[in-house]
Amino acid sequence: MDIVKKVKRRKKGQKLFPYNANFSVFLQQIWCNIPILQMGKKRKKTGSHRGLQVITLCISTSMVLILLGMVVFSVLSARNLSAYVKENLTLTMILGEDMTTPEARILCKDLVKKPYINHLNFISKEEALQEQSREMGTDPSEFAGFNPFLGSIEVQLKADYANSDSINWISKQLRKYPKVADLTYPQVLMDSVNSNLKKINMVLLVLAVLLTFVSFSLINNTVRLGVYARRFSIHTMKLVGASWGFIRKPFVRNAVLTGILASIIAIAVLAGGIYLLYTYEPEVLTVITWEVLAITAGSVLLFGIIITTLCSYFSVNRFLKMKASELYKI
Repeated sequence: MDIVKKVKRRKKGQKLFPYNANFSVFLQQIWCNIPILQMGKKRKKTGSHRGLQVITLCISTSMVLILLGMVVFSVLSARNLSAYVKENLTLTMILGEDMTTPEARILCKDLVKKPYINHLNFISKEEALQEQSREMGTDPSEFAGFNPFLGSIEVQLKADYANSDSINWISKQLRKYPKVADLTYPQVLMDSVNSNLKKINMVLLVLAVLLTFVSFSLINNTVRLGVYARRFSIHTMKLVGASWGFIRKPFVRNAVLTGILASIIAIAVLAGGIYLLYTYEPEVLTVITWEVLAITAGSVLLFGIIITTLCSYFSVNRFLKMKASELYKI
């Protein structure tokens, strides 16, 4: 009631709120700060959008690098498998009846020095008789009155020499030794193994080349989208006199970091897959060596850095060469 009376008693032209000027200044300050607040919101949205782009680029690059790492791992493992199979193919040197055990051991010492010999095993007449008696369940010498078996040397060649041409030459060299009655080896099996391994290696090589091309295309498109979102910033920096190298530097640096992070994720996924394979079949360690693992990890890391860096470099250059009018047409 007192307020109403004061309002009624106010003089003509007197303002209702004596601090209205201060209040108008306060409103003016709020009104002036609204664009700044809006710009802050835009920056937050832009920052979150760029962060999402980095995550998308990292995930897509990791998936491509996983496939690429699988191909590299398969090629290296196939090479080791090829060497393992070839080195387990056996050539059997059948010794003559008049060759004694000491002479056979001297012959083995001479054969070990040959560059094409990987491993050999001497089986004497007595050992051959014992082995056959164990398999047959009876001693053949009891019926024949003498040991009907001959001594032999099982020779395993190095992988580089386990092919038809080399084996033909090696067999001629081994037959020249005195008191060597014959030499036998699975010719058909060796030809079949070499033929199949060549086909497998060719398929893996073609797959590696195609996947490298596809991976470059996919990563290039992903990187280009990220650079496309900042094309006007690139043009603005170019207008204020920034050099191309200065503009390109942060994009390339971010691409290198993204490639490293994506490579680490891909290597971790591949390592987990290899560990699961080992738990399922421990014998794979005969083919999967530390050399294979190191080369695979190094290849993934190298490809990740190189591909993302090149894609970022060429994408930024593409927008640097454009004029302002062309930026609105793409």
